[in-house]
Amino acid sequence: MAASVDHGGWFAALFLGVSLLKCLFISSYHSTDFEVHRNWLAITHSLPVSRWYHENTSEWTLDYPPLFAWFEFGLSHVARHFDGDMLRVENLNYASEATVLFQRLSVVFTDLMFVFAVRECCRCVQVQKGSQDVLNQPAFVLAALLLWNFGLLIVDHIHFQYNGFLFGFLLLSVAKHMQSRHLQGALLFAVLLNLKHIYLYVAPAYGVYLLRSYCFTQDNKDGSVRWSSFSPLRLIALGSIVISVCALSFGPFIAMGQLPQVLSRLFPFKRGLCHAYWAPNVWALYNLLDKTLVTLGVRLKLLQEADLPRASMTGGLVQEFQHSVLPSVSPSVTLVCTLLSILPAVASIWFRPRGARGFLRCLLICALASFMFGWHVHEKAVLIAILPLSVLAVESREDAGIFLMLSATGHYSLFPLLHTPAELPIKVVLMLIFTIFSFIALRKLHSGRGSLLRPLEVVYLSGLVAVAIACEVVFPLSPWRQTLPFLPLLATSVYCALGVCYSFLRLYGSLLTSHKRKQL
Repeated sequence: MAASVDHGGWFAALFLGVSLLKCLFISSYHSTDFEVHRNWLAITHSLPVSRWYHENTSEWTLDYPPLFAWFEFGLSHVARHFDGDMLRVENLNYASEATVLFQRLSVVFTDLMFVFAVRECCRCVQVQKGSQDVLNQPAFVLAALLLWNFGLLIVDHIHFQYNGFLFGFLLLSVAKHMQSRHLQGALLFAVLLNLKHIYLYVAPAYGVYLLRSYCFTQDNKDGSVRWSSFSPLRLIALGSIVISVCALSFGPFIAMGQLPQVLSRLFPFKRGLCHAYWAPNVWALYNLLDKTLVTLGVRLKLLQEADLPRASMTGGLVQEFQHSVLPSVSPSVTLVCTLLSILPAVASIWFRPRGARGFLRCLLICALASFMFGWHVHEKAVLIAILPLSVLAVESREDAGIFLMLSATGHYSLFPLLHTPAELPIKVVLMLIFTIFSFIALRKLHSGRGSLLRPLEVVYLSGLVAVAIACEVVFPLSPWRQTLPFLPLLATSVYCALGVCYSFLRLYGSLLTSHKRKQL
């Protein structure tokens, strides 16, 4: 039975409440991403299409797929009514009050795509009959976890990006698959890929799931593939959707002979293994191990410091670097590691299909695997796993526990994005509210089945609180603030990496054993 997301008007109340909160952030700190998108508005509005992916007056060149460039082009025609000067390419770092107002409101307005997707996801979860308490309704809890997600609030509406708009396509695509509207789901995902190519992370889950569960219409009794049930027409329909969207997106640039230039912007491998601030993944732990071995080697006189390459991975810069003791990691190595890490998951949904929720679990594993092993991963990419996991968390006690671990760890790892003192109370209060609500609501939703967290997880999250106090309160008052300015970043990345890796392994175990739990 589909959930009634309008019951009591709570969905509208959640939406209006969070929209008003977003408007309060209009005058808050914004990152360089604000200038990135202002520059893209100027490029797409002021220059011919042939120059979009060649323009380099600003260091923040256009590096999203063409559909997002057209999205910026559309926004620019509204922006000119606020302040036409923001659309001049030479106006670098331009941030008039009208410009700030427009760009902030553009994020709030385009979030309507996300709101619609959340509403559709809420329709896919079950209603708890006989209960008037909204905290006993999975749809209400899901809507609150998504609409009020801490990560989206600070990344989009303070730091500044359009992730809500993009996640709207992802969640709506997932909802369509849950409703068995596979062609609509495929179309939405194809559009999403041509808006932001980071979602290639989860493309293997889509490809295998659609091929196995849509193009094959029947299985043998033992679960093996019945090749006689393969539908070439369905495969052609899927292929036509993907090709059509890609042709619409890249066609003009292919016609102008600019495809290599566009691809060079989309995949800039010279940016290095890690972002300026390490994402909390395997490479953060790898970097720490390398630095630890260097320190021990020098102190034990096994290594000569003068002979070692200068590893600058904690210098806060986006650049290539060499590891000092461990082998340096190339893009091809990260690709192989990522593919190997997702192989059991995609094989699982091929040989043992478990419907749309099995697909969603595989999607989460692909997202987390790419986050943990990918090249030059941004810390914000952890949201690709946290948000869809909310859907499973309201339906399964096991997934609720994983969600609490991953959301607490992944969300805290975003704290360094807001590094100005004025935003410290905002991020602390918002995360506390979201985290406390998550624990209370999910525990109530899955009441009577024991604790959602294991003892080791409670210990780890207690340690996360200690790390937060040390990095946000103690360190700024210590003398190390001048001599070791990136120590909090290193501590945050490494400690959070442990939690993300643990969540990944637990989610993997949940996928591979889900069929056994159903048999019990």
